[in-house]
Amino acid sequence: MTARFDHAGISVPDLEAAVRWYREALHLTEEHTFAVPGTDLRGVMLRHYSGYRVELLHRPNAAAGPTPDGPVQAAGTLGYGHLCLAVDTPGEVDTEFARLVAAGAGIRMSPRPSPRTGARMAFVSDPYGNLLELIDRAA
Repeated sequence: MTARFDHAGISVPDLEAAVRWYREALHLTEEHTFAVPGTDLRGVMLRHYSGYRVELLHRPNAAAGPTPDGPVQAAGTLGYGHLCLAVDTPGEVDTEFARLVAAGAGIRMSPRPSPRTGARMAFVSDPYGNLLELIDRAA
């Protein structure tokens, strides 16, 4: 099989507010919107200039899931744990962490060395509790 990563789908309670936050915080552009016929499911596909996508999904009566305090707690629940974004410039984890927190992201793990030798990482959460990791593998 030849495959490459395309996108991550995240269910959100307020589609329009989530689109605004992800567009502004992660510099994504709206690729397309959709609704699934015969259901109440709507979504928006957002794209980063580097190629990755985030699909925001909304169903009006969706049940809230667990909102972990950080990556260790997230690993205690099977399923989605976090979305990881690699930074391009050494030292950028700290800068992007501060920028995302200023944009309304929750602090989940301040910038620090990663358990992976030579890497630096941090975790924030979007306004809905979904974890986002920042990593610099060349730190």
